[in-house]
Amino acid sequence: MSYTLLIGNKNYSSWSMRPWVLMKQAGIPFNERLVRFDSFAPDSTFKQALSGISPTGKVPALIDDGQTGATGEPLVVWDTLSIAEYLAEHHPDKALWPATVPARARARSACAEMHSGFGALRSHFPMNIEASLPDVGKLVLRDQAAVRADLQRLFALWQGLLAASGGPLLFGSFTVADAYFAPVVMRLTTYGVPMPPDVEAYAHAVSALPGVQAWVHDARQEADFLDFEEPYRLSR
Repeated sequence: MSYTLLIGNKNYSSWSMRPWVLMKQAGIPFNERLVRFDSFAPDSTFKQALSGISPTGKVPALIDDGQTGATGEPLVVWDTLSIAEYLAEHHPDKALWPATVPARARARSACAEMHSGFGALRSHFPMNIEASLPDVGKLVLRDQAAVRADLQRLFALWQGLLAASGGPLLFGSFTVADAYFAPVVMRLTTYGVPMPPDVEAYAHAVSALPGVQAWVHDARQEADFLDFEEPYRLSR
């Protein structure tokens, strides 16, 4: 079984961060292929590089050379939740989901909620690991009621899971859920969002994970300023 994970720029690509951190933290070997963001137009280099690989033309995408698709080509799994489930099926020894049925149900529900929700938080706090934008964060929190509502829900979700598990991570030990929320922790850090003590402790625990630290290190080394990913800065 040989994996290749296609990702976008580490500084900006929150979706790519999730499976990358999951595999790195769990110790699942893979080859990384970074497809640089240049534009998301149909004729962009980014879209052309993904043509014939990812049916959505997006990252991340996981290629499993040990499995074949319907026409004999290596199997491609796209979408972060699908990648997480695929890896959990093929690596049961890694305990990527919690051990009990109720905990697994809660973990999947939390990931699905993140997957489809928190739109205001995503829009106004785009991931930008290299940047430090606390002044922007203050203005957004002052002016955007929808962001405040998203944060209230996010903190309540984390607090409930941490109270049930005892921490330090959402289900005690590392799971898909922590990989899934790692980009959110990056956002909270970049924009200097105030957090309740238990939420802040969780954010610190996620940031300290070796898989997260490795991603953050690489993101800070990219030095690839993309103006279309930068609603708040004109330069680095």
